[in-house]
Amino acid sequence: MRKVVKFGGSSLASAEQFRKVGDIIRADESRRYVVPSAPGKRFSADTKVTDLLYQCYQAAEKGGAEFNAVLSEIKSRYQEIIDGLELSISLEEDFSIIEENFKKQIGEEYAASRGEFLNGKVMADYLGFEFVDAARIIRFDGEGQFDAEMTNRLTRECLKNMEYVVVPGFYGAMEDGTVKTFSRGGSDITGSIVSGALDVDLYENWTDVSGFLVTDPRIIKEPKVIDTITYRELRELSYMGATVLHEEAIFPVRKAGIPINIRNTNAPDDAGTMIVEDTCKKPAYTITGIAGKKGFCSLFIEKSLMNSEIGFGRKVLQVLEEQGISFEHVPSGIDTMTVFIHQDEFAEKEQQVIAGIHRMVNPDYMELESDLALIAVVGRGMRSNRGTAARIFAALAHANINVKMIDQGSSELNVIIGVKNEDFEGAVKAIYDIFVTTQL
Repeated sequence: MRKVVKFGGSSLASAEQFRKVGDIIRADESRRYVVPSAPGKRFSADTKVTDLLYQCYQAAEKGGAEFNAVLSEIKSRYQEIIDGLELSISLEEDFSIIEENFKKQIGEEYAASRGEFLNGKVMADYLGFEFVDAARIIRFDGEGQFDAEMTNRLTRECLKNMEYVVVPGFYGAMEDGTVKTFSRGGSDITGSIVSGALDVDLYENWTDVSGFLVTDPRIIKEPKVIDTITYRELRELSYMGATVLHEEAIFPVRKAGIPINIRNTNAPDDAGTMIVEDTCKKPAYTITGIAGKKGFCSLFIEKSLMNSEIGFGRKVLQVLEEQGISFEHVPSGIDTMTVFIHQDEFAEKEQQVIAGIHRMVNPDYMELESDLALIAVVGRGMRSNRGTAARIFAALAHANINVKMIDQGSSELNVIIGVKNEDFEGAVKAIYDIFVTTQL
């Protein structure tokens, strides 16, 4: 068996955390490919190394005391880890190159990537693994888009004769060598890419929680951990705000049929959450998870005989497209259509949209409603359990929460509910209580 193991910033914030990671890797010889993030926060008021690198790069243009102070702070963070692990590795040469490139202002993405690059070097030295710069194998095309075909070929060629390797997360390079990063949290993506390219048996993603939680722990105290979740369920929850794993990290492993195991560095004996293509395993509850976002508005459109007017929906959505606005959900009736949109995206162009819809479809009536939240109730178990929607409505009615919208796909995998922003937390609590706490 071969595994890729990715460790997040909180798992690598200090020498003490490094030792935990080392113990985890050494406990299983199949953990052969390690993808580290940059050091995260050591305590709540601390600053992540990636944020220090951004500060340092911005100060480099001016030079002087601020630049030197931030650079020294970054150096001390790594030296603290090196000394704590009693290593003999020196990063002085690497920091000299970084300092020179910062002063040349070669790119903010290069600056951001150095946290993972340096941490990868320390990790490789600590473990006795080979170090492979991600810029050698993770490739972006001339438009800055990830090049999966080239990356897979380079990764296989580079790593084929290496038994144990450290590849820094978060970045790669264009064909000309210019460093290019993924979005924040992109080390998850690197781990997934390496897993898919090498066709490993399992991708372990180690973080500071013991798996994927049923809902947001800021709303529900100590929510249950999901033991098994499918890629489709995870995609639905990630889209609605669940953030344990970068949502783009799903695709490379899903394509290869490789499962992901979310684990806790601080509780390595916990089984965590398995993310799989599909499973016969019966879920613990009717629902798998609850996630949601605030900050939506709805555009209600009414027109008699709308359903017989060919192209009506396309024309409405074309107006949004012309204004550069994306939509979230479009529930409709015989003579009505409602479009849910991010409120901050819509606010500046609302009058242009309203005028455009009048020109395109000549509606009988239109109405805007603001300050709405959307909640996704997701679960493969909903297919085999009758009355799921009724239980949701009953829970919300009991909590005196008015439902503004409900949208259920034919897959019966999820139900989307719209409520007022101020009812968001109460709605999540009510749904969690009826399906998980009391299981009525």
